Amino acid sequence: MKRHTIQPRPGWQQTVEAQGLIYPLTRYPDDSLRPYWDESAYYSFSLPEVEALEEAVEELHAMCLAAAAHIVEHRRFADLGIEDRRLADLVAESWYRRAELPTLYGRFDLRYDGTGPAKMLEYNADTPTSLVEAAGPQWFWMEERFPGADQWNSLHERLVDAWRKQARLLPPGAPVHFAHSAGDELGEDLMTVAYLEETAQQAGLETVATPVEEIGWDHLSGRFVDQRLRFIRSCFKLYPWEWLATDEFGPHVLDTLDNGGGTGSTLWIEPAWKMLLSNKALLAVLWELYPGHPNLLPAYLDGPRELADGPDAPGYVAKPLLGREGAGVTVHEPGAAPVVRDEPCCYQELAPLPDFDGNRVVLGAWVVENESAGLGIRESAGLVTDEYARFLPHVIL
Repeated sequence: MKRHTIQPRPGWQQTVEAQGLIYPLTRYPDDSLRPYWDESAYYSFSLPEVEALEEAVEELHAMCLAAAAHIVEHRRFADLGIEDRRLADLVAESWYRRAELPTLYGRFDLRYDGTGPAKMLEYNADTPTSLVEAAGPQWFWMEERFPGADQWNSLHERLVDAWRKQARLLPPGAPVHFAHSAGDELGEDLMTVAYLEETAQQAGLETVATPVEEIGWDHLSGRFVDQRLRFIRSCFKLYPWEWLATDEFGPHVLDTLDNGGGTGSTLWIEPAWKMLLSNKALLAVLWELYPGHPNLLPAYLDGPRELADGPDAPGYVAKPLLGREGAGVTVHEPGAAPVVRDEPCCYQELAPLPDFDGNRVVLGAWVVENESAGLGIRESAGLVTDEYARFLPHVIL
């Protein structure tokens, strides 16, 4: 794994915008605009390196499924902050009937510097973004800048194939709705959903796009409807389950949930059991089940324990169970006094992101269905990968 600097292509911004990346710039607090899509540098990997990472990702995914099974079997929903008994029961039912429910993709965030085993930082298996740039623009960048090279990237083909294989699980005779939040000012959610809708269309599915805010509730039929008052039988949503289940319409979501076999009126994608994988409590359960695993970091729910105890303690990171894009994450360096926060958190060993020429890098490794499918790389200035991170392309050399 190496970082290389390179001259950006002339007109790069217009190029990636035409490829669906309509948010190539990030506005900083000083009101300046700086590249989010950053092709002034790129990362290279060897093929054996990528093959080893692929194996690690698929093993981690299998371990996460085993952890989800453990959470359901032992009714550990409270550890995830799921206190509502009814919601917990529906998540459990969703897990037991997962073979009947379509599921698409997820993204592992990994710490990796090219010298040791990759370490799992978290798994977003419900509403992961940075998909558009990983699947399309970085592939086209490689074809233009490094013709004949390769890339860890089979995202598009695997997504189309996933829709094609799982079409039998969708309600027959009804389109698949694709919902994003109209409150997304950058356009990232919009384009992620639009891209996934395109992959479904290429798989031969009929689709309908709708903002989440325009999904309606028909009191007469007791069903969700779109802007044209059509029943929503299945819906891919880039809208977290913890919001969907608890906002104003949450009771209707639970009342009408199709958890497989057509038992309800609305089938949501991703399914409810994905809540088990996108919760930071998963990290602590994994460490409990697989202590010492080379791809895991020690993690706990009741406090930092040995991570902050003693002069040789490695330090820790406190992560809210449902935080996104670094929100609420606090870094506690070695030697700092242990702090147990009031809100439920996961306390994970501090593994500082590797520094490449002053840039802190995290690997976003994609899984489609149950297989490794691609890589996206983000850089940040600090230890926490936040909304100011940059996306850089990569090649296999």
